[in-house]
Amino acid sequence: MKEQIKLNIDLKNTQPITLDENHVFVEGVILRKVSKFITGTSEDGIVPIPVFYNPTTGKILIETLPKELREEYASYQNESTEN
Repeated sequence: MKEQIKLNIDLKNTQPITLDENHVFVEGVILRKVSKFITGTSEDGIVPIPVFYNPTTGKILIETLPKELREEYASYQNESTEN
């Protein structure tokens, strides 16, 4: 059985996270393709990456992405707001 870690954090000392004035998020997954030459398998692989996003706009909460992908997805979101 997996043991839960208890953190002694007073929620009054935290700050809300918002995106486009929204404070409720939905969990989703982005998919990344990995070359079969990297995975060592006969086919390309797919890596699911869990993220949270704004259900109204579809914008990803960038802080939930791995640091290596934040710049790439931030630019995608900027492009979608310009159109």
